[in-house]
Amino acid sequence: MPHLVLVLAIHFVSFCGSSRAEAAGAANAAAAPNFVVIFTDDQGYQDVGCFGSPDIRTPRLDAMATQGMKFTSFYAQPVCGPSRAALMTGCYPMRVAERGNTKQVHPILHSNEITVAEILKTKGYATACFGKWDLAKHAQSGFFMDLLPTHQGFDYFFGTPTSNDGVANLYRNEEMIEPKSNMATLTQRYTDEAIGFMQRHKEQPFFVYIPHTMPHTRLDASAQFKGKSARGLYGDVIEEIDFNVGRILDAVKGMGLAKNTYVLFTSDNGPWLIKNRDHADGHLPGDHGGSAGPLRSGKVSTFEGGVRVPTILWGPGRVPAGTTCDSIASTLDVLPTFAALADAEVPSDRIIDGEDIRHLFHGQIDQASPDKAYFYYLRVHLQAVRQGQWKLHLPRNKEPIGAAPFSKNQHIGPADRIGFDNPFLVNLHDDIGETTDVANQNPEVVNRLLTLAERMREDLGDYDRVGRNMRFFDAGDQRPTRPPVPAPRVRRPKKPAAK
Repeated sequence: MPHLVLVLAIHFVSFCGSSRAEAAGAANAAAAPNFVVIFTDDQGYQDVGCFGSPDIRTPRLDAMATQGMKFTSFYAQPVCGPSRAALMTGCYPMRVAERGNTKQVHPILHSNEITVAEILKTKGYATACFGKWDLAKHAQSGFFMDLLPTHQGFDYFFGTPTSNDGVANLYRNEEMIEPKSNMATLTQRYTDEAIGFMQRHKEQPFFVYIPHTMPHTRLDASAQFKGKSARGLYGDVIEEIDFNVGRILDAVKGMGLAKNTYVLFTSDNGPWLIKNRDHADGHLPGDHGGSAGPLRSGKVSTFEGGVRVPTILWGPGRVPAGTTCDSIASTLDVLPTFAALADAEVPSDRIIDGEDIRHLFHGQIDQASPDKAYFYYLRVHLQAVRQGQWKLHLPRNKEPIGAAPFSKNQHIGPADRIGFDNPFLVNLHDDIGETTDVANQNPEVVNRLLTLAERMREDLGDYDRVGRNMRFFDAGDQRPTRPPVPAPRVRRPKKPAAK
């Protein structure tokens, strides 16, 4: 499911701990930086206090933003598996190779793809993943064991193969240690394990990736938080995540590593509106989906509510405190940025879509390129492009075949299940809710964005063509005419019960 909540949190605090922590901090400040990525699942843009939530309390995330940087135009992909592929590879999901040369709804990441963890390991990083992987097949059983994190650059894995739609089987590395785990415990247990790993590896640089199972449904929270939020169970879940973000920051500070650690917090996609009454933005205590606030629509949509996610970066002494960045950035940028900060090489034998955004991390926002573009794909269909304040929705049918199995999109509200006969241009600075077409008043902008879209189609492809730089690593037809989307499963009617 779409949800890129990705969190990079770095905390600036005074060093009032033991002399040992102070000495460790001073020594570590000259070393390669540590990275912690906290990636929530289906958390909406407004599901954090500092992003406008009226009823979910997130004091630790709010403090993290006060002590660091809040990104207000940070993008993920519209569904969870593609979001994870983009974060791990720095590439649009359309570009990455999958096992069997297919284009699944949730990518089965090919072993020849190079992850951010693999890059950081070339510089001696200890690497670990705690939570939902979702890149070895979107299933709790029958997945590809040889594509779990321990085969994709991570030294250690404690988590679950995919989403918790029904159950969450818990693994340590490649051993199932707990079938049908108690979901109420997962947020705390992932955090416990992550802190333990950091403590064991504090003498070397580390990359810790925490892709939380929550708030993807089925929801649950521990007794400490359950029943405490005005926003119901969904709010309980977010408030527990907030508390555990604070535990990560406190642990980093307690080890004397705050001035040499970047913590990024974000989400994998927008809110899952099908879990709310009438597909509305989540606001009722009984709603089990989140809120995109001022943004239109939610998960499984290329409107802003589906892909623009709440993002906070923390890094005392490096990330300027109290900063807001509205420049375009995304999960695609994590790999090249971390590589640059670690003085590691990005792959030179393939295209990486993300860019090094160290200038944004360090507050040099005026260095952001005004020409940077972001392309909105739903499945294998290019639906929109943004550059600067302008976003152009490309002409498409109401039920586009390239978005299958989401062509008839039941995940979003009826008002957003629409097509466009002509290019639909939005000025996001004036109309963040994407309500008003200003194409006729800005024909030169429309033409510029249409040109960008056509170049991307040639490079990466679209529902009706394979781009010249789409990757296929397995034997077989590596230049198919169209993206090789698996045929939809045919549901056979149940046999009538015997009388």
